[in-house]
Amino acid sequence: MSRDGRGTGVGAGGAERASHRTGTAVLLVNDAGQYLLHLRDNVPGICHPGTWSLIGGRPEGEESPEETITRELREEAGLALPGLRRYAVVPGTGPDGVAPGLIQVFLGRWNGDADALPITEGVMFRWFDAAMIDRLVMCPWTADVVRRHDRARRETANGHRDRPS
Repeated sequence: MSRDGRGTGVGAGGAERASHRTGTAVLLVNDAGQYLLHLRDNVPGICHPGTWSLIGGRPEGEESPEETITRELREEAGLALPGLRRYAVVPGTGPDGVAPGLIQVFLGRWNGDADALPITEGVMFRWFDAAMIDRLVMCPWTADVVRRHDRARRETANGHRDRPS
């Protein structure tokens, strides 16, 4: 998104501006088709405490979504990943569990060792197959994003054309 609020891929730009103000997350997939999830701290004052989620967070100052997710990846996991691309904008809530907002989800590829990542926030990182998603405690938007990506990935692998969800 440009600094003037005009962007691509999310209608007339209003949803992008809201996602810029609200939050970002990154869906990291490895070559085995597994998803890197982050177990959040179970402390008051954070969104979805004690759940498995994606790495991400809110912008600081006038950061763009790209700048925000780059900073969050570095701060939370010590990662610098080129080639992240915008994947989806999903509805989310604030730390109170009520305040509505939007989350710009980015998509990236990484094949590293989750156990070797530094943990500066949260409890741990783990790779999971999409089949495990229903067995984990997750906020609904995170599970939906993983399911959506896995479904599209499987359709592409089976020779079907990707369809928008």
